[in-house]
Amino acid sequence: MIYDIRHVTTYRYDSPVSSARCTLRLLPTDDDGQRVFDSGLEVSPNPSTISERKDFFGTRVTNVTIGTTHRELRITAMSRVEVERRPAPAPELTPAWEDVRQNAFSSNALGAHAPAHFLYPSRLVPLHAPATSYAHESFSPGRTIVEAAGELMTRIRKDFKYDPKATAVSTPLSEAFETRGGVCQDFAHIMIAALRGLGLPAAYVSGYIRTLPPAGKPRLVGADASHAWVSLWCGDAFGWLDFDPTNALMASNDHIVIARGRDYADVSPIDGVILASGNQTLTVSVDVAPSQRASNDPAPRVEAFV
Repeated sequence: MIYDIRHVTTYRYDSPVSSARCTLRLLPTDDDGQRVFDSGLEVSPNPSTISERKDFFGTRVTNVTIGTTHRELRITAMSRVEVERRPAPAPELTPAWEDVRQNAFSSNALGAHAPAHFLYPSRLVPLHAPATSYAHESFSPGRTIVEAAGELMTRIRKDFKYDPKATAVSTPLSEAFETRGGVCQDFAHIMIAALRGLGLPAAYVSGYIRTLPPAGKPRLVGADASHAWVSLWCGDAFGWLDFDPTNALMASNDHIVIARGRDYADVSPIDGVILASGNQTLTVSVDVAPSQRASNDPAPRVEAFV
């Protein structure tokens, strides 16, 4: 499946902003089962400086500085991505979760995808005893890693209510767990904490998921949203497999990866510093749609800085 993705973020300020520095993580990269045909950013007002790099985990990071006084900042990311993931393995063919744990702790690998980076507490995902206890209900002795993880994500989907008003970006994992509510970011953090509490390497994945309108209803432009899910290391033979606890399914061709890290702090789409007073208003519009163009057609032109 080939997707055209458009992600527009608009900040409006109560008072003029004299300068801004932004770090953007909005552009996809080639990933397992994912190929990027084209991508670019458009920033208004025009930045005075622009630079791009890849972080340790391979995420494309764009740094921009805006020296023009403004009361609105608009950032548009456009990309064209092909997704063709391999089918998930049969759960019974994967190793016991205790064997995966042992292999993770004995691994000498230190590269970006090594399990060692995702075994321990991180900034937004501390070890949380109640989450570990919750995971133990699914990870009985000798159970295979994919069978146990699949049940855990299904239980999260059943036991936790999706409620955008229940949490904010800054809500601690412990609070979301206690109230049994939140959004995809909370569910991903909870599942990661549960898995790491068992000694299993788990990573945070940010990106998009294709959403389908109800039968007979038109697709609403701008109604899609950023998404988050979990990547679990399942041993040397199977590597990293992705689980989506918000929807209780393993990531497939409907999932588009933007960034991977230890938690949301590693992959936040936009962060930075502005020089101003007063409040700001944020609006976000996301479109993820199957491409209507032939595979060799050029992508729409944008003011691409990368």
